[in-house]
Amino acid sequence: MTQLGEATARYHKILEQDPERNAAWMAQLREQWKARHLMVSGRPVSPVLRPHFLSRRQYINLVKTAESLNASIDRIRKMAVVQPQLMSRMEMLPAEKMLASVDPGYSNWSVASLMDTQVNNGSVHFTAPQADMPHGMVYGDALSELFYDAPPVKEFRKKNKIAKVGGAKPLLAATLKAWKDFGGKTLPNIAILEFRQPFASIDSHEYTLLVELFRKNGLQAEVVFPEQLEYRNDILRKGDFTIDLVYRGVRAHEFLMKYDLTHPLVRAYRERKVCVVNSFRTELTRKKALLALLTDDAITESFPPAERKAIKESIPCTRVVAAGRTMWKGQSVDLIDFIQKNRESLVLRPNEDSSELHSTEGWQADNATWERALRQAVRTPYVVQERVAPVPISFPVDYYGDMVYRDLNVDVSPHAFLGKIQGCSSKVSAAQGNFSTITGLAPTFILETK
Repeated sequence: MTQLGEATARYHKILEQDPERNAAWMAQLREQWKARHLMVSGRPVSPVLRPHFLSRRQYINLVKTAESLNASIDRIRKMAVVQPQLMSRMEMLPAEKMLASVDPGYSNWSVASLMDTQVNNGSVHFTAPQADMPHGMVYGDALSELFYDAPPVKEFRKKNKIAKVGGAKPLLAATLKAWKDFGGKTLPNIAILEFRQPFASIDSHEYTLLVELFRKNGLQAEVVFPEQLEYRNDILRKGDFTIDLVYRGVRAHEFLMKYDLTHPLVRAYRERKVCVVNSFRTELTRKKALLALLTDDAITESFPPAERKAIKESIPCTRVVAAGRTMWKGQSVDLIDFIQKNRESLVLRPNEDSSELHSTEGWQADNATWERALRQAVRTPYVVQERVAPVPISFPVDYYGDMVYRDLNVDVSPHAFLGKIQGCSSKVSAAQGNFSTITGLAPTFILETK
């Protein structure tokens, strides 16, 4: 059994050996969720009773690979800004292209970001880049504190050394560095921009906690909705609250579906009267077509060897769905015919994450469903991607007061600040894409060697 396997088995044994004590801890935990504002829509942000463990070797490999990929992504972004044909290959909206052409006023366009990864033994697979500010970061701090001193973890720590990962401080430092590069001389007033939600979500609740974090560090901060903004006399504001820096929790694609380029935020951004973090240039990172560029040897052949190695070993082959021939893992193929004939090893994903468009995993679809998904993918910007099979992990969960075990998929998201990885968060979801309320975050710790 591996070190991680042994550690997980020991943790589960601790939970099982004293059911009465464990039940008391679970009841206490439910109270702590409420007291620490870690409940969203009546559910805790973490459904699990065990941390997700990474070995030190896994974490080092994750950091090394993610930083190499971040460097490659930055190269692609800079190439696309000056090469319109590359931007076109990312299937960007005309307004998105315009926003991407605007200099944000600071050098590192991606102040903070994350990636979706699957970590299994010694391998790391990146399935999607994200331009989002890292979600799970503030929660991660709270979850680490909550679990580190919990009775089962304290018992576990008697024989196993664990370390916390990351935290929210790097985000604060990176944000203020961007503000300084922008020309800021004093502490900025920060608007955390999000859409008005009809109901609470994990992301929107975390923005509220982030406001508290900024305020604790001496900054004026508020959650702001796009319709509340106005721009006059070179000042962006929400009522009497003047805004120096916008922490953007709104995706450009969704923003541009509701507002045009005359919106106060866009005008202030174009005239460089407000610092936007992350800049709109990071939208180049959100498109899954970016992975098609990264796995195109004709584009990356001049990249440093370490970056090309990271791309080859960790990014599944990806192509934008379109009629015609393309290179797929060294072979020239008719892409549509190839997709039709290789359903079980492929997945179709929308180029832009959307509530209206969904991924179709070929190995879970029948031929008729796959044909319908392919027809949609030809009409709408989609990518086809080589399958990366998830490896479900058993977690104990609180199921209406009883401890039960469930196999869950785990996505580990490394947090990048100005290109450097500082911590990560883990998201859990039902295995095999089944609908389940068992979804959310898991506290993450590094399991040190004995």
